[in-house]
Parts: sequence; C-alpha cells; structure tokens
Amino acid sequence: MNALGIVAALTLESRPLRPAALADSTLLIVSGVGMAAARDGARQLAAAGASALLSFGLAGALDPSLAPGTLVLPSEVVSADGGLFRTAQHWREQLVATVAGRYPICCGRLLTSPEPIRSAADKALAFRNTDAAAVDMESAAVAEVAAAARLDFLVVRAIVDTAADTLPQAALAATGTGTRAVRLAPFLASVARAPGEIPGLIRLASHYRTASRALAAVVASGALVPAATAHAVNGAVS
Repeated sequence: MNALGIVAALTLESRPLRPAALADSTLLIVSGVGMAAARDGARQLAAAGASALLSFGLAGALDPSLAPGTLVLPSEVVSADGGLFRTAQHWREQLVATVAGRYPICCGRLLTSPEPIRSAADKALAFRNTDAAAVDMESAAVAEVAAAARLDFLVVRAIVDTAADTLPQAALAATGTGTRAVRLAPFLASVARAPGEIPGLIRLASHYRTASRALAAVVASGALVPAATAHAVNGAVS
C-alpha cells in the first residue's frame, strides 16, 4: 500500500484535514497529546501500510520573530533527550515552493518537549539551549517510528502561541497528555479559579484561528497529498 500516514494530536488540529481535501489512500489518526500517544498512533499507521509519516498540527514559538500563523516546516526535529531527526528534504522543499508567499514559513529546528513550555521565560531558555525555533509535544515520536520503519518523514505545523505569550492554565487543563478532544469540564473549572486568564484565552483563540487558516491553506494547496478522500484509522477526524 502506498499511503501517507498523518498524525494529529487533537481533533481541533485535524480540522483542516477534512476528507474532501485528502487523497483516497491517506491514513489519518488523532493520537492524543504527547510522545507516547503519538508514537502509538504512528506505529498504527505504519502497520496499516503508510509509506510516509507526517506530523501535523500546532506549535508554540520559541523564536521571538515567529508570529501566529507562521508555517513551521522544520528541516530537523530534536527531542528533549537530544535525539535528532531530519525531515525528508525533497518533500519539504516541494511543499515550501508550493505555499511560499501565502504565509510566512520557518524551516528551522523544531523541539519536541515532554511537557508544555508555558512561560515566556521558559521559552527563551529553550530557545537558547536547543536553537529550536518552535516546540510541539509529538513530532519526535513520529520521527522515531518513521526512522525505525525507514519511512519518509515530514512535519507541518503552524504557530499558535508566540514566544512572548504565557499559555493560560485553562488551555493546558483542557488539553492534557493523552487527550484527543478539548476537555470542557477542566477548562471551565480552571477559568472559574482564575478568571484573570480570560483575556489570554481570547487572544489564544484568535491565534488558533490564524494558525488553522494557515494549515488549511497548506492542505488546499494540493502539495500535502494528491487529492480526494481520507481514511480514518482508530479515532481520527470528527
């Protein structure tokens, strides 16, 4: 089977990947947040016949120059323990050439962190220590599976929170490790405890819309996968 396997951590990250935008052979899984969930999802895709793996979704900026909606198409992914994985150069360059000029693009290093990097100070420290432009919580795990199975690997992410933003605790409570869909009860409880976070949540929601439009533009370009329909594997698009 010659198929692209896509791993998205959250349903809200998978929304640009609507079936009509993808090829018939595309496999999509919403794995849940974090390295363990993404690794399991990537292994399922490889076992289902994926010939290439893509980590898709949102990222946080570590580089202060990156604005919400910037597309992160990294040349390499680094894990918190120092593991380094290169993305498929030809695939990445083809995608960059297709979407260049529509949204800003960053091809610098992406850090995969086992925990959210919440504060501006911690983001600045991670930027200095790793030279990574952005951070997520899944891509290195997908890269590990791709490397072990000798599959091409790529990352397509869009910046949602900037290097200067502190992530609201309510957002973290709603999207904990292993979560596939936003958890409303923990979110509302967190907001009730800290209503002062509401302006930050409104700002983050605006940034999410910007990032989601950028991801949708990549999908609509036709360069991510050929066209047609996606097959969901064990809990994908909803």
